[in-house]
Amino acid sequence: MSKMTKNGNKKLIEVLGPVDNLESYVKADWWRHLFNANYLRTDGDVVEDEDITKKEVDVFLSAIDVFKENRILDLCCGQGRHAIEIAKRGYTNVFGLDRSHYLINRARKINKINGLNVIFKEGDARNLPFQNDYFDAVIIAGNSFGYFDSVKDDMRIFKEIMRILKPNSKLLIDITDGAYMRDNFQPRSWEWIDKNYFVCRERSLSENKERLVSREVITHVTKGVIADQFYAERLYSNDELKKLMLKAGFEKLCSYPKVPSESKRNQDLGMMAERIIVTAIAKKEWSPAKKYSKERESVLVLMGDPNKKDLVKPDSTFDDDDYHTINELKRALSEQLKYNFMYLSNHDTLMKDLLKMKGKCSFVFNLCDEGFNNEASKELHITALLEVLGFHYSGGTPQCLAYCYDKSLIRGIAKEMDIPVPRAFMIKSEDIQFVELPLMFPVIVKPNYGDSSFGITQKNVCYDLQSLESAIVNIREKFGYNNPVLVEEFLTGKDITVGIIGNPTTSYIILPVIEEDYSRLPEELPKICGYEAKWDPSSPYWKINSIPANLSEDVERFLSASCINLFERLECRDYARFDWRLDKNGTPRLLEVNPNPGWCWDGHMAKMAKLQNMSYSDMLYGILDACKSRISLSNGYEKGLANHRTAGQLSTPLENSRLA
Repeated sequence: MSKMTKNGNKKLIEVLGPVDNLESYVKADWWRHLFNANYLRTDGDVVEDEDITKKEVDVFLSAIDVFKENRILDLCCGQGRHAIEIAKRGYTNVFGLDRSHYLINRARKINKINGLNVIFKEGDARNLPFQNDYFDAVIIAGNSFGYFDSVKDDMRIFKEIMRILKPNSKLLIDITDGAYMRDNFQPRSWEWIDKNYFVCRERSLSENKERLVSREVITHVTKGVIADQFYAERLYSNDELKKLMLKAGFEKLCSYPKVPSESKRNQDLGMMAERIIVTAIAKKEWSPAKKYSKERESVLVLMGDPNKKDLVKPDSTFDDDDYHTINELKRALSEQLKYNFMYLSNHDTLMKDLLKMKGKCSFVFNLCDEGFNNEASKELHITALLEVLGFHYSGGTPQCLAYCYDKSLIRGIAKEMDIPVPRAFMIKSEDIQFVELPLMFPVIVKPNYGDSSFGITQKNVCYDLQSLESAIVNIREKFGYNNPVLVEEFLTGKDITVGIIGNPTTSYIILPVIEEDYSRLPEELPKICGYEAKWDPSSPYWKINSIPANLSEDVERFLSASCINLFERLECRDYARFDWRLDKNGTPRLLEVNPNPGWCWDGHMAKMAKLQNMSYSDMLYGILDACKSRISLSNGYEKGLANHRTAGQLSTPLENSRLA
């Protein structure tokens, strides 16, 4: 609940004190961060009350009137209380979608505990990851509408719902009665949440009177203030809501009596106090069936050049294991028949070959993480070439790859975002020696530029000045004296990895977190997953295994939020991996960001995907789906129809993976 400082310590939330204009403190994307454990605390008297949920579902099911095998979407579902209650009543095709990673994770846990089969997805209601004409009913319940700055965004939601509904199917929306709330909101209130927490609220109308602006200051009796948050919700009267729905193409609008919300704490109900329920029919024709050519869609797979030296690999050459890895990739891609894959790996003729491929492939699956001519520093050159030639491609842009290749730069960006990193200092090329060591031993020495743990072995962990000087010399001899060297404190906590597939603008999943199991490593060796663990079968480090991480809910929540923020800030695309390590106090500290992480069948991404019940093939197709969905959206197809049709038809592996 407390915020982590740049040094990894915990501090209380800074409170603004009295403010004259609440609206000026509301962020445009407040909804990205508000819906967490504090939300369930402050609104738990309604949103965690099973009796209220049952009464609401009684009304909803009566209003939408669907069969138990029909597909129902609980849009902006939060922790899934309505979707789960509907599934408990025997409805077999229930879906839930919400933007909050925390609430979706909670929904999945409750779903699993109850033995239900609701499919919960993370995503944006303005860009729904479902195909056309898919659902028999959509519900938006519990005042989950009107969060955006612009009415245009609310209209986009209605248009998306219209697209995914079958012809003549129903939308039900349950939101605050805006007309009532404008005249009856409480400017100030406070309540005890339980014996430890209380919340103070301030409210005011926005300048244009269209939104109700709220402030919540949540306090713990011994810890002090734990949240000071601002948000704004658009106020729709019954007539205003219906007018917007008619404009979106809905017909036969019908109002229903409100569901009474009664707080068992007998406290301020806020936006949940007086609500309106409206249903409408999606008046539309069936969407035209997409015409598929007899030939499968072509994708060009771009890879490293096996005929050239690769200094990262043992003996600097591709060996039998590398060829086996390439064959496993081709086998996995061949398991699904949507695409026709072509492979390109000759870097001597790369420009000429790419020019020949212009117009002959939909996009490039960029798996050339070795870099141009197998030079790691030229990984971004591949993407720059694709940009210049006008190819769409998977993974990071040249700018993203340039950022993440520089460890010190990533440290600086993380610090700016209040994401903890290990203490460290840089040794530049002109630094002959350092007079005073600014860190306590042990430390670990790393090349500032590089990947694949190249140059990082057990000898890089130093316990005294002599071994530190030796490690620095070795790094400089291997990477050149002109390249800077990074010296970090050596962290002794869990060595953990987080993976993401997808894009926050459309749909994404955070894979199960893994940690390195060092139990089979001799006690005298430092616990690192370096070059020896990845490339040397004769080393004791080869015995290291990756296992599901055993982390507290608070740490997992912090990691998820931090990785998504980093993904967006660094402009990662389609997939990424984040390496962390806990310090002795259990504080996560960021080590590296990998925007085009290893794609091999036995790599960390594949290991995390397996824990999500995704096969190697599913993982690769998940990345392809994410890429194609993003490209379709950026091409500006009419409301992303091509994007969403593709995402809906290709999402089966990801959806099924959530049922575990």
